Amino acid sequence: MTLHTRPFGRTGWDVSEIGFGAWAIGGSWGDVEESQARDALLAALEAGTSFIDTADVYGDGRSERIIRDVLEDWTGRRPIVATKAGRRLSPHVGDGYTRANLEAFVDRSRKNLGVDTLDLVQLHCPPTEVYYRPEVFEAMEGMIADGRIRHYGVSVEKVEEALKAIEYPGVVSVQIIYNIFRQRPAELFFREAKARKVAVIARVPLASGLLTGKLNRNSQFAADDHRAFNRHGEAFDVGETFSGVPYEIALDAIDAIRPLVPAGASMAAFALRWILMEDAVSVVIPGAKSREQAQANVVASDLAPLSQETMQALRSMYERNIARHVHHRW
Repeated sequence: MTLHTRPFGRTGWDVSEIGFGAWAIGGSWGDVEESQARDALLAALEAGTSFIDTADVYGDGRSERIIRDVLEDWTGRRPIVATKAGRRLSPHVGDGYTRANLEAFVDRSRKNLGVDTLDLVQLHCPPTEVYYRPEVFEAMEGMIADGRIRHYGVSVEKVEEALKAIEYPGVVSVQIIYNIFRQRPAELFFREAKARKVAVIARVPLASGLLTGKLNRNSQFAADDHRAFNRHGEAFDVGETFSGVPYEIALDAIDAIRPLVPAGASMAAFALRWILMEDAVSVVIPGAKSREQAQANVVASDLAPLSQETMQALRSMYERNIARHVHHRW
């Protein structure tokens, strides 16, 4: 099993093309015991994962602290750890993205992660207006200058936000939802990101578990799992839950995808491999709540490239079944 690496934009970093998304080990995905969370992260590191994505609001810092504790005992290559700032604002409004607030959030993350300088801090899906405020990006530059952070990027909901963000020369990365159910970033954004040598972090790669092929019409989710409480965007952008695709429609699409999965491969690995077919993507960040899930995710790096016929079939399925629900919304 070889976990391949890719350049992370213009940072000089090479990172594993399959990273570790640490939302699930923080919260909002049902109960995850801390020992189980630590074991999932450790399994990813043992398999060669060298990029971890977290945020200060995942479990109110729990995710960051678990990462710190695991890395304190880890003797292998130290991974790049990306975190996010901004969603601690209440209310979450553009006017809250001040230098003082951002510095306070970053200082809290430095403490949670046990480091003086954070590798990468991403603005955490701020309101669209924030991308039109140069002073916010100047504040991030200031935190590089004073040693709080090495680099900064953005995590976005919409393609238009991604395109606006990369106009700022200091933005080294964009995190965006990209999967078989959310194909719009490949139309224009990826080309622009490559031209500027901006790293792309593909999140929600398995559409909140749909693209594992393991969910069905009778699947039940815990009350504290966003797949139960955010189906209609009650808590945050509905695009983060099942990629914004209505659940029943998504399940019909999954049935159309099943015959395309190669013998011996899981649908999850197949879905991750589809993302890796796009060379603009620097790293994909599936989550994992167990050692077994973490190990299953990295297998995608070793799968053979998908055929053009398979890629076209997935595009046709998207245009036929999915695009009208998501394409122009995000």
